[in-house]
Amino acid sequence: MKRVWIYQSNRFLKTEEITRIEEILQEFVSQWTAHGSQLAGSFVIRYDLFLMLMVDEEQAMVTGCSIDKSVHLLKKIEQELGITLFDRMQVAYKTADDEELRIASRDEFAALVKGGDVNNDTIVFNNMLTTVDEVAEKWEVPLKDSWHARVFL
Repeated sequence: MKRVWIYQSNRFLKTEEITRIEEILQEFVSQWTAHGSQLAGSFVIRYDLFLMLMVDEEQAMVTGCSIDKSVHLLKKIEQELGITLFDRMQVAYKTADDEELRIASRDEFAALVKGGDVNNDTIVFNNMLTTVDEVAEKWEVPLKDSWHARVFL
C-alpha cells in the first residue's frame, strides 16, 4: 500500500518556490528511513498548491519517528518560503464556470455556499485521504460527495 500525506499551501506557489521545494524533498526522500530501513518515499506538487508526500509501505513501513521527520522538514519549508502547509481551515475548490482553482477560509467558503456561488457540484479537494489509490478517485470530488458536505451544506 502506498501511504500519502497531502499538504495544502495557504497560497499558490511560484515557480522558483516549487523548484526549491523539489530540491529539498528530493534530498529528504532519498535519505528517509524508519528504524534504519530506507523508505520508498516520493513526492509530487499538484496545481502549484498541494504537496503530496508518499511512501510505498510494501518496501518498508513508516513509523512515528519517520513521520515526525517529514513534519519537521515541512515546517522548515514553511519558514524558508513564508507559507503555511498545516492550516486545515483553508478550502480549495474549482469554480463552476471556468474550473479555476481557488482557496477560501472556512468562513469565506461557507458564505460562498450560502450565496450560491458554490453548490453540490463544485469540485473540492479532500486532503484527508491516506492512500495513493484513494487520491486517484476521491481527491477531487463534487462537494456533495465529500466530507465538506457535512460541514457546509
